[in-house]
Amino acid sequence: MPDETAPDSTPEAAAKAPAAEVSEKKAAKKEKPPALEDKPFTEFISQDFLPGLKQMLAKAGIPETELQFVKRRLPIAALGDEECWQVIGQIQGGRQFTIIFSKEDLQAAKFYTCADSGAEPTMIESFMIDERKVNLDLLLLYTLQRLNGQKWLVMN
Repeated sequence: MPDETAPDSTPEAAAKAPAAEVSEKKAAKKEKPPALEDKPFTEFISQDFLPGLKQMLAKAGIPETELQFVKRRLPIAALGDEECWQVIGQIQGGRQFTIIFSKEDLQAAKFYTCADSGAEPTMIESFMIDERKVNLDLLLLYTLQRLNGQKWLVMN
């Protein structure tokens, strides 16, 4: 009489065991680390976006850029007293730009303002409105494109 507590030693059982191990290994390999953008909003901006932006601006020839990440009122008084998170950049010659996040969510509406020679911004523009999924690379790219559009990075 065979021992019922012993593992099944039939050829079929032997063939199934390695297949189960392989599928478990594949499942373990498919697990990806969380994306940077899945971090809490304030951590992502502080730890990833600001250092990345500073590095890209330095590569573009603007090494001395002051970047702040603050929650404050909108920079244009006529828009109200609502506070929201903003990345404020000050670069050479008194130029200032602001990226405004309407919510603590990268996918939410974003806006852009800029001012030259220390003046206050007078208009606010939509920023990244066509992007369905915002990630670090796109946020950096669009920011640099917008600054270049002002002719602040390269004199056209």
